[in-house]
Parts: sequence; C-alpha cells; structure tokens
Amino acid sequence: MSLPTSSPNSSQGARIAVSTWSLHRTLGRLAPYGPEANGAVPPRTGIAPALPLLDLPARLAALGIHKVEICHFHLPSREPAYLHQLRDALEKAEITLWQLLIDGGDITHPEYAARDLAWTEGWIDVAATLGATRARVSAGKAEPSTATLATSHAALTRLADYAAQRNVRLMTENWHNLLAKPEHVFTVLDGLDQIGLLADFGNWGGPSKYDDLAQILPRAESTHAKAHFTAPGVMDQADYVHCLELCQATNFAGPHSLIYDGPDSDEWAGLQQERTVVAAYL
Repeated sequence: MSLPTSSPNSSQGARIAVSTWSLHRTLGRLAPYGPEANGAVPPRTGIAPALPLLDLPARLAALGIHKVEICHFHLPSREPAYLHQLRDALEKAEITLWQLLIDGGDITHPEYAARDLAWTEGWIDVAATLGATRARVSAGKAEPSTATLATSHAALTRLADYAAQRNVRLMTENWHNLLAKPEHVFTVLDGLDQIGLLADFGNWGGPSKYDDLAQILPRAESTHAKAHFTAPGVMDQADYVHCLELCQATNFAGPHSLIYDGPDSDEWAGLQQERTVVAAYL
C-alpha cells in the first residue's frame, strides 16, 4: 500500500515529517550502534534494502511530504562523498532534513560520558554536513537525581553551543530514564533556550501519560507522532487522537513526525493510517 500524493505546498507537506525509523524494515533493518564502534560505521548486518536511503527523498517528495528525520545508524557511510550525495538528493527533492536523530551514547554515564560527548559532537558535524536544521540527542540514561540532572544540563549546554557554531539547533526528547517525568524535563532544560524539545507520544505511559504530555507540549518544537498498533492495521486511535488533541489545546504549530513501528511489515500502510488521523489536526 502506498501513501497518497498531495501538493508539496499543502499544510501536510509543511507540517508532516517521516522518520527513517518508520521505514526501518524498508531500509534494510540496519542495527543501531553507539560510541562503542569508535566512530566508524560498523559492518552492515541488515537485509538488502527495498529502498536505498539515497532514493528516499524523491519517494517522500512524490507523496507530498517535505520533511524527514534520519536515524544516525541508517546512514550506510560517513564518508564526505556519500554525505554530499545524500544532501544533493535531499535538496533536489526539496526535502528538509528536519533532524538527524542521534540514537546512541549516554552523556550522563559515570565512566564513558566524555567519550560519548565527543561521539555525539562527531554526529553533529554529520548533521551540519547534511544540512540538517536540528540534531536530536538523548539527555542521558542515568536514573534521575540532583547530580545526574545537573550533569545532563551541563553536557547539553556544551553540545548546544557546539551545534550552534555549526548552524544546527540541538534538540532533546522525553526519553530514557532521566527524562521520564515532566519535572525532570524542566529541570534539565531550565534556562537552556538554545535547546529545543521533541515530545514523543509513545515514550510515556501509565495513568499520568496525558497529564504529563500536556505539561511538556507547550515547550515542544516538534513531536514524534507515534501510534500504538495492537495488530496489523489495528491502531489504538483513541490514544492517538487524545495526544493530538493535547497538541491542539496547547496551540502546537510544529511538525508532527510520523513514527510507525507496528507489527505490519507494510510500513507505508502504517504511515498512511497515521497520516490520515494527523491530517485532521493540521
């Protein structure tokens, strides 16, 4: 199943993005990796991709989607020649690389924080080379405490300054143990206007989920609009709509990046279901 086409000038084209995580199977199931790879791209252990990453921009443009987020581990190479090829493909298709998603590292690790900070800076360099407007990093994986929240704040300050020097805005997300509650999000980001917040619908759960999301959405610049699928084609639409209504209530005006990781191997079909629901809230 394919997504329908739409005008590149439509509000959907401007406010809907797609993350490459939503096409993880289509792109060859490449395994995530982090700083332990010593800065290199490890040998590819996935399957033959149905769609090479270089062909994704044109495919998205044909569907009227003009923003994309790329997971760092979906890049098959960090060689300058490849990065320039990918940037050219994005520019030719008039696709904005909204964010490079830096999905590894732990800047609060008691032993490896310095290594992981340097690794993350290397990926911010990649984001700049690709022309990304933003780079999203994890605020850390430590359990929240006064000390670890302060460590995260200091590390994010360093990374934000590094990114700004390269015309990239740093983003973080309500993700991992450290930022599992709104109060911890605010503690880390307090005073850090140079860092944007990405609000992920699916990272928080439990009875306080909607109240928690409602607290952070006024600060959010973008979302990961992730729906939960209980079976192929079966979306928990009530949950998805509730999250989108929270965005609407807080006058959220940024892009919604569709995140599909449901059980149906037809990722385009899952994205189509999400896009149909999200379109009503643009």
